[in-house]
Amino acid sequence: MDYAPLIKEVGRGARGARDLTRAQAEELFGEMLDGAVPDMELGALLIAMRIKGESADEVAGFLAAMHARTASLAAPAGPRTVLLPSFNGARKQANLMPLVALLLAREGVPVLIFGRHDFDSRHSPFELLDALQLAASPTLADAQTQLTARRLAVLPLQMLNPGLNTLMALRPRLGLRNSSHSLAKLLDPFPAGRGVRVVAVTHPEYLDSMGQALPGLTAEGGRALLMRASEGEAYAHLRRKAHLIGFQDGATAPLHPADTVDLDWPLSPACLPADNAALISAMLDGTEPVPPRIVEQVAALRELATN
Repeated sequence: MDYAPLIKEVGRGARGARDLTRAQAEELFGEMLDGAVPDMELGALLIAMRIKGESADEVAGFLAAMHARTASLAAPAGPRTVLLPSFNGARKQANLMPLVALLLAREGVPVLIFGRHDFDSRHSPFELLDALQLAASPTLADAQTQLTARRLAVLPLQMLNPGLNTLMALRPRLGLRNSSHSLAKLLDPFPAGRGVRVVAVTHPEYLDSMGQALPGLTAEGGRALLMRASEGEAYAHLRRKAHLIGFQDGATAPLHPADTVDLDWPLSPACLPADNAALISAMLDGTEPVPPRIVEQVAALRELATN
């Protein structure tokens, strides 16, 4: 593939840049995932796409390339499997993403947590999961067994899509996120219609771009929940107005009534993995209350997984 003409198209700045066709985007991202793009050209393309932003056709092409290179898992019998991506960790408040997973698993809804962590300034979600006795599976087969046996499994992104993991690992070197960070939230290793993607976004503009992509991704019976993230993690903000948009069978699904007020709910500073795990355990055994926004998120995901 000749990269110079593509860099010329997408690298003209936010106003002068042109979008790639879907076919060009799929071929290009496939070569990125395969490690075939030389470093200089790869850096130029990633930064140019970051400045320009991805069009709907480009996202569709990137997704097709990602899906073709993602390992497959068999979906457990029963409810659809909820997919909780984790790429950030805790910074100023406790990370309650594992609480969402454990509450769903307790109700019989299978959950797959997947991700990677490279933030020196944040506490790793995988250290938190270890403290909760939810260690990452060493193999895909073990993850399959865990999903069936205890309805919850953890996998490093490397095991599901090595090329995507490599692109995400460029963030510290480039100083910026790239297209792979958004695409990773849409990863689904299960057969069509058997997964529930949880797409948690931090910036408002991504609500629009993800909202455009998700109808197509759920058209064959799939399900998805689009929501605002807490510190980049896939659990509802404990104080903000609820923002839960469901997608099923290619259309939006009403999951939550309009909510016009914020909540005065305390945010726990228990960021250290041991303290964070203790807080989650207390919420699970009833000695600490489960935040209302988490209750609402779990109810929405249960609805998407079972209907």
